[in-house]
Amino acid sequence: MAENQVLLGIDTGGTYTDAVLFSDEKGVMAKAKSLTTKHDLAIGISGAVDAVLKEYQGATTDIALTSISTTLATNALVEGKGGSIALIMIGFDEKDMEKAGLAEALAGDPVIFIPGGHDVSGNERKLDMSLLEDFISSHKSTISGFAVAGYFAVRNPSHELKVRDVLREKTGMAVTCSHELSSKLGGPKRALTTVLNARLIPVIQDLILACRSHLEKTGITSPLMVVRGDGALVDAEFALKKPIETILSGPAASLVGAKFLLGTKDAIVSDIGGTTTDVAILEKGWPRIEPNGASVGGYTTMVEAVAMHTFGLGGDSVVEIDDTTKTKVRLGPRRQIPLSLLAMDYEAIVIEALRRQEQMEYPNHMCARFAYLVAGAKQRAGQLKATELKLFEKLTDKPQPLDQLLKGASESGTLEKLVSRGLAQVSGFTPSDAMHVLNIQNNWNASAARLGADILCRVRDRFAQAVATSAEEFCFNIKRQLTSQSADVILKTCMDEDGITLGAGAFDLIERGLEKQDGFINLSISLDRVLVGLGASANVYYPDIGKRLSSECHVPEHADVANAIGAVAGEVRVHKTVTITSEDGGSSFQFMSGEVLEHMADEKAAIEKVQSDLKKELAVLAQEAGAQSPVFETDLSVHAPEINGTRHFVEAVVFMSATGRPRFD
Repeated sequence: MAENQVLLGIDTGGTYTDAVLFSDEKGVMAKAKSLTTKHDLAIGISGAVDAVLKEYQGATTDIALTSISTTLATNALVEGKGGSIALIMIGFDEKDMEKAGLAEALAGDPVIFIPGGHDVSGNERKLDMSLLEDFISSHKSTISGFAVAGYFAVRNPSHELKVRDVLREKTGMAVTCSHELSSKLGGPKRALTTVLNARLIPVIQDLILACRSHLEKTGITSPLMVVRGDGALVDAEFALKKPIETILSGPAASLVGAKFLLGTKDAIVSDIGGTTTDVAILEKGWPRIEPNGASVGGYTTMVEAVAMHTFGLGGDSVVEIDDTTKTKVRLGPRRQIPLSLLAMDYEAIVIEALRRQEQMEYPNHMCARFAYLVAGAKQRAGQLKATELKLFEKLTDKPQPLDQLLKGASESGTLEKLVSRGLAQVSGFTPSDAMHVLNIQNNWNASAARLGADILCRVRDRFAQAVATSAEEFCFNIKRQLTSQSADVILKTCMDEDGITLGAGAFDLIERGLEKQDGFINLSISLDRVLVGLGASANVYYPDIGKRLSSECHVPEHADVANAIGAVAGEVRVHKTVTITSEDGGSSFQFMSGEVLEHMADEKAAIEKVQSDLKKELAVLAQEAGAQSPVFETDLSVHAPEINGTRHFVEAVVFMSATGRPRFD
């Protein structure tokens, strides 16, 4: 980070959007939060930016760089949102659409199959684009862009490039080619990644334009960057070409923030938010990358992104009465609006209902819970089943207590369906409410939280016993349960990364080790590296989580805005892989040099040529991505087995990266 440069970092989370201003010399100079507005992230971003600028005592012209980590791409894929696109498949046939979930991802958008493509060595088949012009004319008025995937395009992209040029000439629309996104083999999976990328371009474009417009209104004219899913920063315009690379942007930023705040290169980072807990591994200063490609919204892509393990556990998790646990409660995986937050907008409705329920002799599971319509639900309802429509028509924009709204258990299931479709929202008691009762948190309506705890601690378990003797005990049990479940998900992440599969009885042994129970066999469980706790409530839970795991644990200062710090504390990084192949086992070699297929007769000369060309190409890419003074690293892997005493060259893979700090001009 450049000395004395003021940087603005922004992170959009599930509950809050964070903004932070800091410099290398002074550290965090100002920080602020605004509720995330999922229907329009720009609103939440504007709120956070305005709040942090209000706290800052300097001029907006001091800000040298702005960078944002965003959940927008991830959410769009999960929710099936994005622009309509057309897919051109070169050298494939229709049966390939059933692979890798490609047909499902295309979701009825138009596709055409044209002859062409290449073989594994990059030799071309005959390209026939005679049907392409009619296809373009038929669909260009109903789509926002094109996706182009060619057979073995990673070994020779010439056919993709020819189709791309025609599409741009005829339509002027955005075109995504599969070879631009990945150098890995696997045509259908690469085509899937290309489809999703093309679909996300207008989504990310709207966000970047909205952000840039608001920044300019506030007098901030600094470069705007975006965090990729691997934790690297890239210029916003560069990100628009490959918006799919921004999936898991927010979680990746948290790892970069942890590295910056603690100066550690190896750690297990656990970030607790309102909706989820995200756990990942930081290794040698970079997030561990998912080797098979990031999976989002049910699709496994070829995008290199952080190997993030996400669990439905956070401050806004549902609190369920569960007498199979020591605490008599279980949390998540669903999220709901905390009672104390709901009461900030609807205090009279919430308090009146809770006081009525407080007088009940036997409160039940519907007490201290409310439901209401999500903004714009009536316009998005579409086709509902009769039972769903009946309940939907009973819901209003204002919260109603469930014990009066619902008529039996069957309507509870119907309400869940409306919630899953994004039409209804449920509010109830959460760990955030428990923290208000225990005087650990005080930013929302503590009276509503207290009433909720007074009611729920008297709910009867299956043995007809109250789940707790007091509201304080009930809330302490929630805190203890969140600690226990958090330790469990951290252990699960580590075991998954180690490839450990548990058999029958293993969970009892793990629990015994965590509880440090005495016996003839003493078990001990700990982590191999420091645990870093992030999130607004990390200080509340992670010291105890570290103790439970018998491991060193740190919650750094400003852990509540680590994601926003990570949004600008990272480095710009671009990379590319080139594969050198040989059709005859080592007498001739072919490889892509930029967009041209090269042939050479000498292996060493071919490798040197690839490395030289890659460095020139990456220098240009690093400049476009916003890096200054990039450092290059190369990794060479040669596969040449000896067969019957003779060396047989199969391939050489050259990987090169260029890494540098962002430019501030």
